[in-house]
This record gives sequence, structure tokens and C-alpha cells, in this order.
Amino acid sequence: MHAFIAPLALLLERWLGYPPAILARIGHPVMWMGNLLSWLEARLYRVGQTPQQRRLRGVVAMLLLTGLTLVIAVVTQQILRLIPLGFVLEAVLATAFLAQKELGRAVQAVADALLTSLDAGRGMVSHIVGRDPQQLDTAGVSRAAIETLAESTSDGVVAPWFWLVLLGLPGIAIYKAINTADSMIGHKNERYVDFGWAAARLDDLVNLLPARLTAVLVTMACFFVPGASPSKAWQAALRDAGKHRSPNSGWPEAAFAGALGLSLGGPRSYDGEVIDLPTMGQGESVLGPYHIARALDLYRMTLTVLAVVSLLVALGMALG
Repeated sequence: MHAFIAPLALLLERWLGYPPAILARIGHPVMWMGNLLSWLEARLYRVGQTPQQRRLRGVVAMLLLTGLTLVIAVVTQQILRLIPLGFVLEAVLATAFLAQKELGRAVQAVADALLTSLDAGRGMVSHIVGRDPQQLDTAGVSRAAIETLAESTSDGVVAPWFWLVLLGLPGIAIYKAINTADSMIGHKNERYVDFGWAAARLDDLVNLLPARLTAVLVTMACFFVPGASPSKAWQAALRDAGKHRSPNSGWPEAAFAGALGLSLGGPRSYDGEVIDLPTMGQGESVLGPYHIARALDLYRMTLTVLAVVSLLVALGMALG
């Protein structure tokens, strides 16, 4: 029955998400990981260190973060597998590292806010992107929401599921620790270009296969979404993914763009600095709430395809 942990976790998290009552009472595992990393950074990072020293200490921080996560996850998994129906509890714990429900809710909130006003849309999109919201028009807010939806389909859903299937609870927990560290310190600014080097490289590595798998899943989902093009989704992924500065983010983003006939990417502003990024897709660039709604339809169908694939994988593992 342990083979069914992954599809069960997907089903439970898509239905229930992470309960707000639990979040209010004890927080979230990602918050705990972030707090630990902040604690490690405060003790390992020092002004005046050489780049080599910072890189080495960043490696130490990642070893401690992932090592402690591994120990806790392995011990928890072993305890659960000793009790009747422990695999159900393992699936419940794994849901904390998936983001299907919250991601869809957050992007839907941007579309709803845009229907009220541009300022409301800017305010809502600021919760899910790092770029300067006040520099965005309606098309920019919509583009940012769709790009985040596409990229997070990979690193918020498919990648955690992938490592859950391969390595169980320890796999999904360590993946989330790495992904959290990358979001916190994996930046190429003066402070983190060296200290966050290990986090960024590890995140690239653990997302390598899941990002490409996400493009495949999006392409498959297109067959069940009216107006979406599976051929253009895959063509865009092959043509444009390599243009992205990330070795992985371009795959889901280009697949979404091609599938929906959109043009994503392009220049964006971070902390007042404009970064010229490549374009994904060759379609519409004047976007609005309607396009976000279409992207959400594709997202939800991608989740359904993933659930079916997960069930088939589980059946294969069980019968094998």
C-alpha cells in the first residue's frame, strides 16, 4: 500500500490544502525550514569574508539544513511504517510539501482583484512574485500571475511529487528544504552570489527532470482543455525553454505559453532594476483576467493528468 502514498497525498492536498487552523497554531514546515536557514545564516555569514569563505559556509548551511531534514523525515517515516495504516499518515504529512490548492487560490485571487481595479491586482500579485508590482500594467500583472502559475506547477507540485515517488517522505522533505533555501538565498546579488551558490545549484539539479516532466504533463493536459494546443505547447517548450536564464523554469513557462497562444517573459523590474528576459511563446501579449482564467483551466487539468499518472505509477509499483 505504500505505493499509493503519492496519489493519496495529491488527492488530499488538492481537496483540503494546508488547514488554516494548523497554520495558525504551529506554522508550516516550510516556515520551520526557513527559520532554521535564517538561524544558520546569522551564525555562518559575516561581512568581510572572502567569496571562497562564503561559498564554503553556504555549503555547510545546506548540509546542516538538508541533513537535519533527512534525519527527521527518515525517523518519522520509519515510525509511521510500523503502525497500521501508517502510509495514510505519511501521505497526510506529505501534503504539507505540495501546493496545488494554495497556488490555484493565489492566482485566482489576482484575476479576481484585476476585475476590481489595477491597484487591487498589483497588490494581490505582489504576494506571489518578486518583481516590482507598481511597474506593472494590467497585462504585466496578468503575465506575472501566469508565469508564476506555470513555474510553480513544476516546483510547487510536480517536483515534490516526483521526489515523493522516488524517495518517499524524506525525498519530498529534502526537496522542499532545497527549494526553500533557493528562494531565500539562491540569488545573484552581492550578499548571496557566493553564500547561496550551493542552494541555487542544488535547486537546479533537483528540478532538472521535474521541469521537463511538467512540460510533458502540460502538453498532455492540452488534449482535454478547449482551445489549448498540445502541439504548440511542446514546440514552444523545445524552442524557447533554453532561452530562459534558469535551466528549468523555461520548460513549464514555455509550455503554458505555447498551449494558450500567449507571449510570456520579457523585461521585468526587480527593486528598481530592469532585467531583460527572453520571450516564451509567440502569441498574445496584451493579457488580462480572461487569460489568467484560461491558464488556471490548463493548470487544473494538468493536476488531473498528474493524479492519473501518479495512480498508474502506483499500480505499477504495487503489481511489480
